[in-house]
Amino acid sequence: MNTGDMAFILIASALVLFMTPGLAFFYGGMVRRKNVLNTMMSSFFIMGLASALWVIVGYSLSFGGNTGGVIGTLKWVGLHGVAIDVAGPYSSTIPNLAFATFQMMFAIITPALITGSVAERMSFKALFGFIVLWSLLVYYPLAHMVWGEGGFLGSVLGSVDFAGGNVVHISSGVSGLVLSIILGKRKGYSIASYRTHNVPFIILGASILWFGWFGFNAGSALGANGLAVHAFMATNTSTALAMLSWMLIDVIKQGKPTVVGAATGAVLGLVAITPAAGFVPIWASMIIGTLVSPICYFAMSVIKKRFGYDDALDAFGCHGIGGMWGGIATGIFTNTSINSSAKWDGLIYGNYHLFVAQILSILITIAVAIIGTIICAAIVRIFTPLRVSESDEKIGLDITLHGENAYPAFNGLD
Repeated sequence: MNTGDMAFILIASALVLFMTPGLAFFYGGMVRRKNVLNTMMSSFFIMGLASALWVIVGYSLSFGGNTGGVIGTLKWVGLHGVAIDVAGPYSSTIPNLAFATFQMMFAIITPALITGSVAERMSFKALFGFIVLWSLLVYYPLAHMVWGEGGFLGSVLGSVDFAGGNVVHISSGVSGLVLSIILGKRKGYSIASYRTHNVPFIILGASILWFGWFGFNAGSALGANGLAVHAFMATNTSTALAMLSWMLIDVIKQGKPTVVGAATGAVLGLVAITPAAGFVPIWASMIIGTLVSPICYFAMSVIKKRFGYDDALDAFGCHGIGGMWGGIATGIFTNTSINSSAKWDGLIYGNYHLFVAQILSILITIAVAIIGTIICAAIVRIFTPLRVSESDEKIGLDITLHGENAYPAFNGLD
C-alpha cells in the first residue's frame, strides 16, 4: 500500500464531504427567506443519515461482493471485515476502509441533490423516510451496477462513469423530477414570483462546490497519480468554459451577465465533466463544458415551461440533463490511452461500442430512478403525508417545521 495515496484519498474524502454544506448554501440562497433554513437543513441532515446508513449496510450492498450484477451482499455489514491495513478489491494502494470512506461521501451528497426539486413544499418527516428508502432501492444498486465487482453496467455492459454521471447526477436529477411531479406544484406557482433571496449564498455555495469537486473527480483516480492530475485539469477546464458559456447566453438573452447565471454555469460544467474527467482529452473537456450550458438552459427555460413541472431549483435541469450530456459525451470522446479501464475508444475515434453502452446505461439509470422513486414515495405516504399543509407552506417551512427564523429582524413580505 502507498501512504501518499492514502493521504490523497483522505483529503479528497474531506473535500467531497465539504460539497454538501456548499450545496446547502447554493440551494438555500435560491429559495425565499421563509424557507432558507429548511432548504439548508434538507442537505445538512443527510450528512448524518447517509453516513449512518453507509456504515450499517450501504457499503456492503454497494461494494461487498456481487448478487446478479445488481446489488452487493451483506458480508461487510457494519463495516465488519473492512480492513485498515489491507487493500480491498477496488485499489491495491489504499486500505479497504479508505475506499469505503471516500465512497461514503458520494452517498451523502447524491440524495441531497434531490432536495432541490422539492424545495419549499415537502414534509421534513417524509423527506427523511424517502432518503432512507431511496438510498436502499436506488443509490446502492446503481453504485454497485456501475462501480461494484461484477456490476451489470460497468463490468457486463462495458459503460464507464468516472465519478458519478449515472450514479450521482442522473439518478438524483430524474428522481427529483419524478418526486416533484408526485408532490405537485408550489401554491401560486403559475402566478407568484419565486426570486432568489440571497445571491451571495449562491456564490458561496457554487465556490465551495467547485473547490470540493476536485476531490470528487480527481479523487476518483484512487491515488495521487497522473490520472488524478488529468481529471483535476479536465474538471477545472469544463467548469470554466461552462461558466463563460452561460454568461454569453445571459448577454444574448438579457443584455448583461448575471451572477446567478455564472454560478449556475459553473455547476453545470462540474456536473457534465464528472463521468468523463478521467477518460477524455483536455480539449474534449472544453467542448463538454461549452455545450452543457446551452443544453441545460434550453431544458430549464423551454422544456420546463412546456411541461409545467415545478422542479423548484432545477435539480433535474442541472444534474439530470447535465449528467446525461456528460455520459453521452464520455461515449463520444473517451480515449483508452488516458485510462485503460475503458474497453473502447469513443465515437469520435471510429468505435461505436462505448457510445452504445453509454446510451444504454443512461436509459437503465433513468428507469431505475423513476421506478425506485415511485416505490419510495408510495411507501412513505402510507405513514405520513408527503407534502406540508397549505397553511404551513404559506407561513414558511422554517417556522412550521423547525421553529426557527433565519432572519428574525426581517418583517417584510416574502
